[in-house]
Amino acid sequence: MTAGLPLPGAPFPVGRPRRLRRTPALRRLVAETRLHPAELVLPVFVREGIDAPVAISSMPGVVQHTLDSLVEEARRCVDAGLGGIMLFGVPSAKDGRGSGADDPDGILNVGLSRVVEAVGDDLVVMSDLCLDEFTDHGHCGVLAADGSVDNDATLERYASMALAQAATGTPVLGLSGMMDGQVGYVRSALDAAGYTDTSILAYAAKYTSGLYGPFREAVQSSLVGDRATYQQDPANGREALREIEADIAEGADIVMVKPAGPHLDVVAAAAAVSPVPVAAYQISGEYAQIEAAAERGWVDRERVMMEALLGIRRAGASIILSYHAIEAARRL
Repeated sequence: MTAGLPLPGAPFPVGRPRRLRRTPALRRLVAETRLHPAELVLPVFVREGIDAPVAISSMPGVVQHTLDSLVEEARRCVDAGLGGIMLFGVPSAKDGRGSGADDPDGILNVGLSRVVEAVGDDLVVMSDLCLDEFTDHGHCGVLAADGSVDNDATLERYASMALAQAATGTPVLGLSGMMDGQVGYVRSALDAAGYTDTSILAYAAKYTSGLYGPFREAVQSSLVGDRATYQQDPANGREALREIEADIAEGADIVMVKPAGPHLDVVAAAAAVSPVPVAAYQISGEYAQIEAAAERGWVDRERVMMEALLGIRRAGASIILSYHAIEAARRL
């Protein structure tokens, strides 16, 4: 008898995949992908000069924290079983070289110190290592005379920033500027200063995107224009793998793709070749789209929230940064 055909008298078809979808218990038993709170990281913003949290209008439910409320949020992350927390600083003053970024008394470094002291044994504390929040022009590096971002001069600033962040006890530094050679340069600076145990999370494939808009409000960005000359071109996938391979060769301990949702193919490709963990960042615009559609009654908010995170996990990310992290962890 030809393979795949039914036996004489048997109903057709013999193969019925729906058998394993009949009940919630069956679907749970055979699920190929599972989310766990320990895989989730919450990005947070800490702002200098405020005495109460400030709501971010384009990101409902997300705020700019005071130092005190930041620590409270970090403790909520621990209670929810999250894997980590990623800090972004919002300084009161900015200049052309981003001086606040490596100032030990700058808001980000003080925030890192406070969170490490409070929850560092129970939660992986991660820093954003980039200059865009601290520069008056809003770019991720220092500018050359012609107004372009000076790659090599920026590396020196990143190294100084890395040493300041490592001194806070922060175990994972998130290099997000997309400068050529940034991982190797910072790794060398850390090792030379004795911070050989400090890990680097490399934003290896950080794409230029219109979905960063709410984030720019969150960090009060001064940027005019875009960062297309140094962030990854959304048209390119193979180039992203080149970036990922270069960062791994330079010493990255974790590599990340950002934004997550529009680039699940790149997440999957990275997971297929990377010998180190692959992270993906569900960015502010992805979060805002879900919140806005749910507010209008167009989608089931909780269902879409979990579906989006599950898709990122299924693509191969073992670490997911999401503003929904605490809520998602509690549902899990």
